[in-house]
Amino acid sequence: MHSEFPYAGLTRRGFLAVGTGTLAAIALASCTTPPRFVSPTGTAVQQAETARGGTGRVTRVDLVAAPAQIDLAGTTADTWSFGSVPAPTIRLSAGDTLLANVSNQLPADTSVHWHGLALRNDMDGVPGATQAPIGAGEDFSYEFVAAQPGTYWFHPHVGPQLDRGLYGVLIVDDPNEPLVYDDEWVVVLDDWLDGVTGTPDEVLEELRDGMMGMMGGSGGHMLMGARSDLLGGDAGDVFYPHYLINGRPPADPETFTGTPGTRVRIRIINAGSDTAFRVALGGHRLTVTHSDGFPVTPVDTDAILIGMGERYDVLVTLGDGVFPLAAAAEGKGETAFAIVRTGSGETPRPSATIPEMTRSILTADALTADPGVAFPSRPVDRELTAKLSGSMMAYDWAINGRRFDPANPLEGALGVRQGERVRLRIENTTQMWHPFHLHGHTYQHAGSGPRKDTSIILPRTSLTVEFDADNPGLWAAHCHNIYHAETGMMTILGYQAA
Repeated sequence: MHSEFPYAGLTRRGFLAVGTGTLAAIALASCTTPPRFVSPTGTAVQQAETARGGTGRVTRVDLVAAPAQIDLAGTTADTWSFGSVPAPTIRLSAGDTLLANVSNQLPADTSVHWHGLALRNDMDGVPGATQAPIGAGEDFSYEFVAAQPGTYWFHPHVGPQLDRGLYGVLIVDDPNEPLVYDDEWVVVLDDWLDGVTGTPDEVLEELRDGMMGMMGGSGGHMLMGARSDLLGGDAGDVFYPHYLINGRPPADPETFTGTPGTRVRIRIINAGSDTAFRVALGGHRLTVTHSDGFPVTPVDTDAILIGMGERYDVLVTLGDGVFPLAAAAEGKGETAFAIVRTGSGETPRPSATIPEMTRSILTADALTADPGVAFPSRPVDRELTAKLSGSMMAYDWAINGRRFDPANPLEGALGVRQGERVRLRIENTTQMWHPFHLHGHTYQHAGSGPRKDTSIILPRTSLTVEFDADNPGLWAAHCHNIYHAETGMMTILGYQAA
């Protein structure tokens, strides 16, 4: 059984690629005994992958990360992408193997994280924990079995690169799909500034100075006064000039064309970095069927609130006419916009009032896991706490009082062993909401709640979840506000082999 410290083989450049929090880990690791976790490439990880079985079918894709341009209704923005924004959707069936060959043609290190998938640890795409970064001019192949059907997505895990155009959707189809529908629409939401008002790296440097830096006159990316009752107060940190659906702004909206009476499955992914969206389809009710890839007991609603990193699948039966699909940037006063057309009628304007936006608004706490995916009841073997702390004033985000340091994992995680049922309490002690994401696992909200991997934690509240430690390795857990994560609100949850 391998239990070597996984960072020992990384180069100095590899450490630098994951941010300044890792620099502290280098100094610390040089004078302390490293934790004895399962290696990302060790025997336990290989055994877990073998246990997933699989169909033997292989889907091969090539991802080229390179500088690119995006047309934002006449404004040309320089960015980075995997060929388009979003990247072409990757699709395979549950049990198939994905072989993704990544070519890095960027002037910087990068990686690809497969968000939401319980995959083998050395394919999770987190430099400093599971792999060395993919250097400029280098290639790397990700290969893993995609065992669980659902709606997933992929993006880098290096610096604030997610806030560029480096993302795409991964759909794992269920060969025994129980849902009945006629058509499908993939909807990717995003907040956009890259190449327009600056770069994500410039935003990050400005935010590091916190409110004191802004009062001193530095920068202009910080957003003031964004408020939302749904999010418990402060809605976000960053000013974005554009909000997009499938890479397009409201002035150049995407149009989905169907026929009246068609039953459509809409897969909604929030790929934003600092924005929750309130999503509604004018003139229609939505039936929520999945959250973060896992089925739930269906719930009808007028709108949904979706945080960064979350995914919701909904069913809708289309009416006759032309209808707006709106994704309001929660608390920020702007809206992403697309059109559904099934017949004649005047095209709605992005400023059109959509009554559904202010009717019933679904959040994850209203959902119950489908009995087929609910965790079986069993005693809890281990209890952990992730206490989220920090403020806009100093921009000192942290978990359990520590900014990200991969050599110092989540407090108590050293005792976790493979096979245990773990109860995790996520406590938000801050005055801002955080979308908390756990890699490599799904957890279930307490009280028969949904199976998820990303959950909104409102200010001064806590969320208790349970998961099974059945996927050995080293796993990141962090706020999916990319700027909170990059300034410290991230940790490592690893465990020992059985």
